[in-house]
Amino acid sequence: MTKAIMFQGTSSHVGKSILTTALCRILKQDGYRPVPFKAQNMALNSYVTKDGDEMGRAQVAQAEAAGLEPIVQMNPVLLKPSGNQTSQVVLMGKPVGVYSAQEYHTHYSLTAWDSVKKSMAYLEEHFDVVVIEGAGSPAEVNLKDTDIVNMRVAREFQVPVFLIADIDRGGALASIVGTLELLEPEERDLVKGIVINKFRGDIRLLEPALTFLEEKTGKPILGVVPYLDDLGIENEDSVSLQDKAEHLDRSLQIAVLQTPKISNFTDFDALSHEPDVEIRYIRRGDSIGHPDMVILPGSKNTIEDLLYLHRCGYVEELRRLAEDGVPVAGICGGYQMLGQEVLDPGHVESHHDRVEGIGLLPTRTHMEGKKTTHQVTFSCHDFDFLGLDVSFDHLHGYEIHMGQTDFLDTEGGAFALRTRSSRPVTAQDGKVSADKQVFGTYMHGVFDNDELRRAVLNALRQRKNLEPLPVSFRWNEYKDAEYNRLADTVRKALRMELIYESLREEPNAHV
Repeated sequence: MTKAIMFQGTSSHVGKSILTTALCRILKQDGYRPVPFKAQNMALNSYVTKDGDEMGRAQVAQAEAAGLEPIVQMNPVLLKPSGNQTSQVVLMGKPVGVYSAQEYHTHYSLTAWDSVKKSMAYLEEHFDVVVIEGAGSPAEVNLKDTDIVNMRVAREFQVPVFLIADIDRGGALASIVGTLELLEPEERDLVKGIVINKFRGDIRLLEPALTFLEEKTGKPILGVVPYLDDLGIENEDSVSLQDKAEHLDRSLQIAVLQTPKISNFTDFDALSHEPDVEIRYIRRGDSIGHPDMVILPGSKNTIEDLLYLHRCGYVEELRRLAEDGVPVAGICGGYQMLGQEVLDPGHVESHHDRVEGIGLLPTRTHMEGKKTTHQVTFSCHDFDFLGLDVSFDHLHGYEIHMGQTDFLDTEGGAFALRTRSSRPVTAQDGKVSADKQVFGTYMHGVFDNDELRRAVLNALRQRKNLEPLPVSFRWNEYKDAEYNRLADTVRKALRMELIYESLREEPNAHV
């Protein structure tokens, strides 16, 4: 029979996702076939599977750590915040509507429970161990009646739970004791241990607190995981953007506008790990300055983010920078914003019929109710951004967008699409301005392609009279090494015998 284990947290952002990722890699190293699962995810950072289904990006990283192709059963419910107290609900990879928080919790969440149970049954049938991640805190008493991601999952499938607290933010002991106190007795019985995460300092100074916790709660301490600096694993929430370090000694500075509805910010992770790049996220009130390139990221609500850029003066600043020769790139929603206008007569995203674009590309976008979701392969032969003269085939990316963008001139697109969701296509994507200083694309993951990424960076280096660098950084290889580094650190920090005991198997049973 398939086994399962679950990580829940005393709050959001305590490390549930990263420890789930670590355990997926550890179990894979130990000869199991693990699979990640999160019943309900709330994030703007999403991904498209080979079947064209949309799911949370955190479960994609966990699938990679487990050595698996992501499938939608790993994350059957995805909530994508789209406005004030509203979210688009994505069920089994497909959008089913936009709901207020009140509507979702009082009417829809339990409707989605059936998909959660079917997804869990599928994973149990096809894999050895299901590694489950909770969301937020299981002790939110106002939400427990409609919970489909924390203790309802643990109770339904009788899954052993390990409770995680973030000691770096303070209050870890109180949050652990308080969380356990607010659980029902049968829920408290499912908690088999406690994990202290993000610890810095001398472990000997913490030992009295660990003894207190075990005596107070009756739960063993599974381990104390150290704070991991600059871990090269994609994050789920834009909260993590606040933690990204700025490398002031890098040769190239790239500014990314952090709009309120920013999505798929992991598009820039590979760039941020290049040896000559500093990524700077521009938040409300920040000046863009005069970087080597500006990037407009994807957006869950293009019109609202475009209006934000107008209100904050960033549209005028971008126009001035472009006039001064600073290159500008837009991904997905950012691509739509770079055009002449965004039209929404059907009020798909807002009550505005039309919003003026930034005006740096000869394009016009019409918002449509149907969402486009595809994994894509594409080639790059006529991409002349920054005067590039390159030719690449077998490039990979994915599309997640509402709306259709039309060209206002006769020139072609930036890239030639070859397949969408594994089906052959002949189509163009993206646009490069006549002066070759601005480009946009619907392609998420465009900078994950090593050769293309380095070609763009070398073009920026050439503008500064710097020598080009060879392709020395391989994004997928780097991520795989980081999964191993994470697994090694967590394995040393945790009492793995307690995990295997909770699975009722010996550690090397499958080896």
